[in-house]
Order: sequence, then C-alpha cells, then structure tokens
Amino acid sequence: MRFLLEVEIDDAAAEGEAARELGRILRYWGGNLHHYALRPGDGSAVYDSAYREVGRWSVAAAAGS
Repeated sequence: MRFLLEVEIDDAAAEGEAARELGRILRYWGGNLHHYALRPGDGSAVYDSAYREVGRWSVAAAAGS
C-alpha cells in the first residue's frame, strides 16, 4: 500500500508556527489511524488546530500493484 498525506500550511502558520502545527497534525492523525482498515480508497480530510481543512490523507495501491 501507499500512504499519502498532503497538508497545506498557510502564510500565517509559516511565520514561526508551521513546524508546531504540522507536528500537531501528524500526532493527531497518526494516533487515529488505528480506526481505519488502511485499504486502498480509505482516506479523510486533515484539519488544523482551528478546525480548518488543510489537507487530506489517503491510501492507494502500492506502485506496480
């Protein structure tokens, strides 16, 4: 399988808070992955600390499959 995570950091977060915000997103969503079967097609929106949608994670078939 291929796990894809795409997060867009806005200009406000980029001014010194980007690493902190991205770390929070990774901890939160990484901790919730056990709720998913992690099969190709699974995925969900990713939200920042202000509950704004900032990206998405998804599972795809492995390359060459």
